[in-house]
Amino acid sequence: MSTLALPKSDRLPAFENDLERLNRFHWQATLSLVSYGVRIGIRVSDPGILEQIHAYLPPGWKTTASPVVDELYSVIISKTSNHQLYRRQEQLIQTNEPEDLLEALDSDLRLQIATSVKDQLFVHAGVVGWHGRAIVIPGRSFSGKTTLVAALIKAGATYYSDEYAVFDSEGFVHPYPRRLSIRQDIGQRTKRYSAAELGGSISKEPLPVGMVVHAQYESGTQWHPAKMSPGQAVLALLDNTVVARLRPEFALAILSRAVTHSCNLTGKRGEAELVVRKLLVQLETSFG
Repeated sequence: MSTLALPKSDRLPAFENDLERLNRFHWQATLSLVSYGVRIGIRVSDPGILEQIHAYLPPGWKTTASPVVDELYSVIISKTSNHQLYRRQEQLIQTNEPEDLLEALDSDLRLQIATSVKDQLFVHAGVVGWHGRAIVIPGRSFSGKTTLVAALIKAGATYYSDEYAVFDSEGFVHPYPRRLSIRQDIGQRTKRYSAAELGGSISKEPLPVGMVVHAQYESGTQWHPAKMSPGQAVLALLDNTVVARLRPEFALAILSRAVTHSCNLTGKRGEAELVVRKLLVQLETSFG
């Protein structure tokens, strides 16, 4: 069993935090992986949890033989149900529910990768493909973007993401096809669906942006969108960009390229099924 280690420059002084205590823990299994060029290490007290963790890892991850990682996660599964998750020396969650721990790992992993990647830009957005163009739906949790993405998939759109629009330096959108997290009834956990379970498929090809849809869900609302200028579309995307404050010039340059030829709409929307056909017709009309 390999020993995972942070780069030497990132190691903290001995005995000044919980990292030394965690390093002395008797870990039963480890996993080294790379995602979007970011090296991740995960060590667990119970090897049985590793198979469950696989379902919460970012899309396209690959194992690596290197024990040196950029981020190190420690997962302690307790017989007394006092489960704990750490990133480096920071405790992220302490819970009685293993699924809560896995959700916390998933959320933090996504954020750390999105923050660390240098040559691509991660924007909180749902994305689908339609006739060679990407429909990008910026928005954070509870904005309704996943519901709209799911409805678009059922209407025949190709699935790209319900979490991040990943832009390259030319402004093209790449897939980030994690399983869609769809909320159930009040009080129930989200349920994860693959694109295939919704009757759709996943593409691997980057696409130019055809439409930016800035639409907040509001029950009972009729969809009467206003057009956004390219500048307004950039601002809508920038407001949901992970590194907007850390690397504003980098983000602005990419987003400006991305929306050069896109049709951009904003407004409150009602039920997703009532909006989907209008969006697809508008996109087809805009690009012939």
